[in-house]
Amino acid sequence: MDCENKDSELRKIGSSRTSSAASSLRRRSLSLSFSLPKRLNDDDEESESVSEAGDIGDRELQSNRYSGSGRLRLIGENAPEHGVVVPISAEWSHDPNAMSSVAPVSSSKLILQTEHKKNEEKTEVPWVLEYASCLLFLAVFGILGVLLRYGLQILFGPRIVGATSDHSYMYLDLPSNMVGSFLMGWFGAVFKEDISRFSTSLAIGLSTGFLGSLTTFSGWNQKMLDLSVEDQWVFVVLGYLIGLFLVAYSFIFGIETAKGVRWLYRRATMNSFNYGTDYHWRVDSYKRHVLVILFLLCILFLLWGMSIGLEVTELSSGSTKAQLWLACIVGPFGVWIRWFLARLNGRGLGKSGLLKWLPFGTLIANVLAACVMAALATLKKAVKTQRCDTVASGIQFGLLGCLSTVSTFIAEFHAMRESKYPWRAYVYALSTMLMSFILGTLIYSVFVWTENSN
Repeated sequence: MDCENKDSELRKIGSSRTSSAASSLRRRSLSLSFSLPKRLNDDDEESESVSEAGDIGDRELQSNRYSGSGRLRLIGENAPEHGVVVPISAEWSHDPNAMSSVAPVSSSKLILQTEHKKNEEKTEVPWVLEYASCLLFLAVFGILGVLLRYGLQILFGPRIVGATSDHSYMYLDLPSNMVGSFLMGWFGAVFKEDISRFSTSLAIGLSTGFLGSLTTFSGWNQKMLDLSVEDQWVFVVLGYLIGLFLVAYSFIFGIETAKGVRWLYRRATMNSFNYGTDYHWRVDSYKRHVLVILFLLCILFLLWGMSIGLEVTELSSGSTKAQLWLACIVGPFGVWIRWFLARLNGRGLGKSGLLKWLPFGTLIANVLAACVMAALATLKKAVKTQRCDTVASGIQFGLLGCLSTVSTFIAEFHAMRESKYPWRAYVYALSTMLMSFILGTLIYSVFVWTENSN
């Protein structure tokens, strides 16, 4: 009898605990199911998410981890569209069992990241190493973007194909802007999260460094200013409209083809990506960060050393190659400035966060680069020496070409078009173009018109 009573009491205790746990789980699940849609449908949340669709600067280093505010940024196929930020209460962020119980409400990526949280936090990596690796990735990929942009200019320019020129609305940087926007759909939207599993710095280097430097808004704006001083106003309008249309649809085509490749891969393997083995190669330890940093330092010093040596040789000739090698030397500085400015995206103005939907970081980078580009063009017109032309052109092509970007700009434009307020996309595009063109006209065109009249 005593044994039976004890068994009965144990069963009651176990049943009580199970019931209590289930009740607690139901309460948490119910609480999340009621609170989550409200936050997701909130205008401020959507505005911030849309503004952060392209780049968020050094804040992106923490994009795949739970932050102190309990927010997680999701990018990829299973995430809400356009990088919507999913809010998570502090109570949930440390409860993997509770998380798994609401899989229908949250994204499957949340479950995977919860399951592999121990792997991610396996080794504490100093923030200095993370920043160093990110800056090196940006610099190396920025130089590679400059080289590819130059190659596309030569290929599609008057020398070979003849599809673009300085005197047409099909400006020289149009092919690189289209290619960069297309690849942004791949590596900045669809596959960015997959790349981030191996290295967040690599994902930043590809999207912000390589694609941001491959595309250039300041070069696009300067070509339109050159057409305006030649009174080719129809070409100016066509250059902006056709240029925007082509890069926008290049980005969309990139997203669609990337989704197609992902679908074909999964159909061929009859399975999704093996998330369990992905983490074996992840750069998530002190040793691996150090190895990556040393490897990138060697590549960067090699690229800079080669560029400096060739620049010394070619500078006196004043050729386009001299401009290219100088561009490779100063290009990384433009990438770094743009990356730090991107932390302003999604923040808005003032403490109240006014105009949070407007990506001020990208806007400032593009308009600033366009204005300095116009100032250097004015300097070349005023000085008229070979050395000045070479140095100014190298800075324009490298520093300012990398400071401004079309790939990030078009990713933000696309996210706004797909949001609740599609008019914001056109306000953003029009504001960027009008501010750059008007200020460029005051800095450059007025000087040229005055000089021609004299």
